[in-house]
Amino acid sequence: MLQESLESARIIRRGDYRYFVHPVTDGVPELEPALLREIIDRVKRITDLNVDKIVAIEAMGIQIGTALSLDTDIPMVIVRKKSYGLSGEIEITQQTGYSKGALYLNGIRHGDRVIVVDDVISTGGTLLATLKALKIAGASTVKAVCVIERGDGAMRLRSEGYDVKTIVKVDVNDRVKVISYCKGNP
Repeated sequence: MLQESLESARIIRRGDYRYFVHPVTDGVPELEPALLREIIDRVKRITDLNVDKIVAIEAMGIQIGTALSLDTDIPMVIVRKKSYGLSGEIEITQQTGYSKGALYLNGIRHGDRVIVVDDVISTGGTLLATLKALKIAGASTVKAVCVIERGDGAMRLRSEGYDVKTIVKVDVNDRVKVISYCKGNP
């Protein structure tokens, strides 16, 4: 279901950036429960979930984190686009292929084992900033799972020693082309 939906995704341009519109990355069109179940099943197959917290990146990582939290009973923390000014809040400066801004991390304690979930990794800017903030917060084990890998961001983070897994790798030109699809254990 995921592969087929990606291959039929609409492409729009933001300057020179080719952006694909998909239920997982945009919530458009609607995100079918069966697609979300497939994603959560694959996340559980490709990574060890012996963690204390799931960290979801706003906005489109939230539905993945929520579904994974409900399925595993692991608490979830959301990296937000809004500051709450809470004690221990960490500001994360991030830059993607088409935007830049600040995100805010709360709710991580020293020694927490965490997994970060997000919809897509392309440049790796948002994920790298989040992983560094988690280390600053004192997380002892940090790994990440992104549904869709595009570009060289995941490879770059892996070469820097980060544990980053993805379900599907795509190339985007005039259409989305699935390059690889993880069907089982790593």
